[in-house]
Amino acid sequence: GIVITTYYTTAQAGVKSPIRVGVVADLHNGEYRDILRAVEAEQADIIVLPGDFLHSAERTERGFAFLAAAAKLSPTFCSIGNHEVHACPRDLAARVAETGAVLLDNETKFAAGLWVGGLSSGYRAGMKQGRTRPTPPPDRGFVAEFAKMTGPRLLLCHHPEYYEPYLREKNIPLIVSGHAHGGQWELNGRAIFSPGQGLFPRYTAGFYHGRLVVSRGVSNPHPLIPRIGNPTELVVLDIWPE
Repeated sequence: GIVITTYYTTAQAGVKSPIRVGVVADLHNGEYRDILRAVEAEQADIIVLPGDFLHSAERTERGFAFLAAAAKLSPTFCSIGNHEVHACPRDLAARVAETGAVLLDNETKFAAGLWVGGLSSGYRAGMKQGRTRPTPPPDRGFVAEFAKMTGPRLLLCHHPEYYEPYLREKNIPLIVSGHAHGGQWELNGRAIFSPGQGLFPRYTAGFYHGRLVVSRGVSNPHPLIPRIGNPTELVVLDIWPE
């Protein structure tokens, strides 16, 4: 279950009234009842899952069940992480639609006064996954389109390692990521490892440059590798009028 809830507050031009976003990152088809209760208690206007809500081809049922339960609480949006690519490569959009949630596969939708975009993992293009290989690039055309939009915006981007090369210089006011699992171990405030960033990764948990929110995630997909100094977390993001 959830260990901590972390709150971040920001402001954006064009926001008419406060928008509360519940961020459930890296569920990995895990047990979700405590997570759902925590989300419900926060009364979020929208719920977002920035990738890896599924785990593998054999482990999808709880990921989809969580989407269905969340969608009954608030409009729920998810984007494609590396695990969705391998867990459900063919009919992901249809399976998500059955739950009442919305899959954003390099797409944008409007909800609760906010444009929500989903930038899909570059593994979507059929690249092989490896812990030490660089993460394949995202759809840069979609990034450019999203950056040209006006109005309040939030981009779901599973991979925080996309921030520096593809997003930081773009006109994207707010980005929500996961993937790094808080660095798995955090010693003296320093994260140890993240796929796509390697040893001593920079973006693993927190609110960077007032634009990039990185969640530690709500589960531990590596049961043989405990999380040390790195609690699982629900992130609650409040966006206020500027």
